Amino acid sequence: PELSMAPVAKRLSELLGKDVILAKDIVGEDAKAKAAALKPGQILLLENLRYDNGETKNDPAFAKALADLAGADGIYVSDAFGTVHRAHASTAGVAAYLPAVSGFLIQKELEVIGGALAAPKRPLVAILGGSKVSSKIGVINNLLEIADTIIIGGGMAYTFSAAQGGKIGDSLLEEDWKGYALEMIDKAKAKGVKLLLPVDTVIADKFAADANADVVESGQIPDGWQGLDIGPKTVELYCDA
Repeated sequence: PELSMAPVAKRLSELLGKDVILAKDIVGEDAKAKAAALKPGQILLLENLRYDNGETKNDPAFAKALADLAGADGIYVSDAFGTVHRAHASTAGVAAYLPAVSGFLIQKELEVIGGALAAPKRPLVAILGGSKVSSKIGVINNLLEIADTIIIGGGMAYTFSAAQGGKIGDSLLEEDWKGYALEMIDKAKAKGVKLLLPVDTVIADKFAADANADVVESGQIPDGWQGLDIGPKTVELYCDA
């Protein structure tokens, strides 16, 4: 229940100044009935799509059921730039059943990023974060071809640290990707790209607001502690980049 879209519907109604209808399900009877009854200008919000396993599995039947809610003359507008890389039913699957276009946000992002990659202003500095090295493979490889400096932060930095023999305690780690991390470091050196990794890190004894916290040098995180993000020395280093 705490993952319901109800608070989103309430807030969206306030922002738009009009009622946002919330379905009690996703592609069930309530959603179908409310979709069929929609009048011009009305807005229907479906329940959390991840309540259905078909969403993350990009199940064709689930995607088709979502598309059917739009009716015969429906159009699919994709404008969630932060999730379009995921091959989920609502981001990729629906586009197989409806005319699909990008929204204004994605258009803007593509224009800005496309311009930065096609004709970058120098020096080109790329900042990468997130928890996983594995999801950034293509990004890092491509950036090594065009960037002057690549800055690594977030949870993925601990896989790089562990790959170089550092102690990372209970920090996020993709064990299977340590070899890849080393390859990227070597590739950056070979191409003359400055690859900056954290030199210190904020750590805590648990992931909670009341945790005990400290700052240690990268690769020196004791057992029972976990890295949260870059430390103050790293902030200075990255700002100078």
